[in-house]
Amino acid sequence: MIELQGDLQSRQDNSLHGKFIGDLHFTKKGVPVLIIGHHILYGKIVTLEKPFVVMSKNINTKANDSMETDQEMDMQKPKGIDYLVKAIVKKKLVFKTRPKPIIANVPKKI
Repeated sequence: MIELQGDLQSRQDNSLHGKFIGDLHFTKKGVPVLIIGHHILYGKIVTLEKPFVVMSKNINTKANDSMETDQEMDMQKPKGIDYLVKAIVKKKLVFKTRPKPIIANVPKKI
């Protein structure tokens, strides 16, 4: 889980859902570094007070009797709902500082 202070804005009016935002790296000391475009953010790892569970919901429509026809199976109502645990999140990455611009070293003319 990643927590950012502030807003992420796109140049277009499109949603950022499912889009590539940036690169996440870790220094040799374990400090998270997030690079978004021409900006760099340094963060820290924080243990959550209460862990989060990431789950997916599955609706079961299959019957136990395999003698049913396809039409009967199409007309069936859901038999039950299952929840599948995908992950348990115990830590998050927090980026509180303002982004710093990445500037290439340009030699000065003398």
